[in-house]
Amino acid sequence: MKWLVTGARGMLGADLMARLADADAVGLDRASLDIADGVAVKDAVAAHRPDVVVNCAAWTDVDGAEKDSRVFDANHFAVIHLAGACRATGARLVQISSDYVFPGHGPYDEDDETGPISEYGFSKLWGEEAARDHELTYVVRTAWLYGAHGGNFVATMARLAAERDTVDVVDDQFGQPTWTGDLADRIVRMVTSGAPYGTYHGTNAGETSWYGLAREVFTLLGHDPERVRPTTTDRFPRPARRPANSVLRHGGWARAGLPPMRDWRDALRDAWPRLDLKG
Repeated sequence: MKWLVTGARGMLGADLMARLADADAVGLDRASLDIADGVAVKDAVAAHRPDVVVNCAAWTDVDGAEKDSRVFDANHFAVIHLAGACRATGARLVQISSDYVFPGHGPYDEDDETGPISEYGFSKLWGEEAARDHELTYVVRTAWLYGAHGGNFVATMARLAAERDTVDVVDDQFGQPTWTGDLADRIVRMVTSGAPYGTYHGTNAGETSWYGLAREVFTLLGHDPERVRPTTTDRFPRPARRPANSVLRHGGWARAGLPPMRDWRDALRDAWPRLDLKG
């Protein structure tokens, strides 16, 4: 089985390439492939002839998306190009999506009605729809990602723990912190097990708020978690609205005969020595 990974130097893409170190895998970063360029995408897939394309490339600046239409180039039109290229060669497609396709009244099952509340959310939903135009497609929704190869909330909290006496963190947004290492492993297992095509929720199990996650980070750093103080979303106004509860249920894994991903606390503790955090 030959793999092609777009966004291969991003947080998830880098962990996926590490997971595929012993496989026949090609990783393309933005410098190697602009997925918004339809001709370049078609040529790359035709040249490498992968059995599986995993699209880890995306626009992830949620607030910036509110005023920049390029988010749709990266998260929607690019997926149209990828789906078309995969359809032409018979390759399977794994499209990474987001909990932001939902309005935030979760928890949500895979087939629950969507309803984005931000431009970023709409771009990811339209990307899902574009991917499903190719019948050999997995859509994997994920959330609250952290890892060793990019900026993320866990790294930010570790930095602030070293810089500030106290940190105010919102306690009214709920989701599932997810380690990119676990998600990368799950993507490979999903594809190689022959799981049915469809939509899966690729998040670690359990749930917490950003405040709860911050307290866990302080605890693992050996700091007093009471230095983290709860606050509300309205105290930190942002250009883009965030879902209040985007917890994702995992029934798709059971239907595919696969166990759900492990609890987020276990994943964070396992990931911790690999994150190279200072604080």
